[in-house]
Amino acid sequence: MTELSPDVAHHSALDARMVKAAKGIRLLSQVSWPASVQKSFLDEAAQGRYPMPVIEYPEYDFHEERRELDAIANEADHDHPIGRYLCESARSWSVAAGLLEVLGTHAVSGLSIELFGRPDEILPGKGPTTREAARHFIDIADELDRELLSPAECVSISATALQLQLQSALDDFFNQRVIEVVLDPDLIAKAAAGATRIRLRHGAAFSDYDRHQLIEHEAFVHSLTALNGREQPHLQSLALSSPRTTATQEGLAVFAEQITGSIDIERMKRISLRIEAVAMALDGADFLEVFHYFRAAGQSDADSFTSAQRVFRGVPPTGGSAFTKDTVYLRGLISVHTFFRWAMSHGKLLLCRRLFAGKMTLGDVQRLEPLFDQGVLVPPRWMPQWIVRANGLAGMLAFSLFANRIRLDAVAKGGDFFDLDV
Repeated sequence: MTELSPDVAHHSALDARMVKAAKGIRLLSQVSWPASVQKSFLDEAAQGRYPMPVIEYPEYDFHEERRELDAIANEADHDHPIGRYLCESARSWSVAAGLLEVLGTHAVSGLSIELFGRPDEILPGKGPTTREAARHFIDIADELDRELLSPAECVSISATALQLQLQSALDDFFNQRVIEVVLDPDLIAKAAAGATRIRLRHGAAFSDYDRHQLIEHEAFVHSLTALNGREQPHLQSLALSSPRTTATQEGLAVFAEQITGSIDIERMKRISLRIEAVAMALDGADFLEVFHYFRAAGQSDADSFTSAQRVFRGVPPTGGSAFTKDTVYLRGLISVHTFFRWAMSHGKLLLCRRLFAGKMTLGDVQRLEPLFDQGVLVPPRWMPQWIVRANGLAGMLAFSLFANRIRLDAVAKGGDFFDLDV
């Protein structure tokens, strides 16, 4: 084991304190609605009635935890790569704890924006806003002819069948039982992943695209980064889903779907609809208006409820506030895709692999590079096949770098562009 320098040992000890302080702060599970609320609502909806949901949140007091997290941030050296990581992580956990203490109030919205951002934020590279990008994907999905779908894309897979398929694939990947796939009747989302367990909603129907997305997104990003983070001897917090890493985590997970061909335009539409719904809620739309927005977009009552409750987690359902976590998906995807292209052009593809060594931001993996080189941080034990096959990844990125130099507006002016018989 690498002998630690005094500065690294100091920050490693602070990291251990942070892991302990953050143990009870489970943001996503603590803001989620109970499954009983969904059942009650859908029973009424089946009769043509749509009552406003009433949510009662537990009261939390994280005063001691927030005090400890603030102390950790103050004791860390912001000019040290681990120190800066600790400062930003501790403050992120502290904001999350503060959010949980005001559940059910409009104050949650501002704290959520502090953690996850807003739909009107500019995308990397001074591009359009996240909301404008979302509308782009919604428009494209609406224009496509659904008759182009292959028969295989229209066949539903039961949760039980998918459980068996995923379990078999994961056992083959690890050559042992490392991640367990279970059915959960109390889960509102269709799926959720932890380090060693993936939950599927009992009774839900899945598509073939869902199966591939769950493998690449949930298992081979969210679960693998958590498992690899547990392998870190000196920075155990890399196994935790800190709120500040959410954009990179979700961006990397959607990028994994994209690069493996596991994403479809309907998936992009679902992600984009949620961003538009967050913007609607911030502009004053209530839960029922957002629910009917998803219905009008073609979602079932059950899926519309699931989508709408994501927007109103922790906040009053009467409008004017939102839980903004869903805004990170497109922003994260664009950021991760841009980072991979930058890494390719600068001979830094090793940084892309190191993103799997734990849950970190794009800035973290760059600042912590010397710690990887020194052996203080260890490389990821498990990685998905697409990142292991460096030549294939490099080929895709090299083409992407070149193709982005071609201007479509200029192509449209060339009348003989598609005449290839020359």
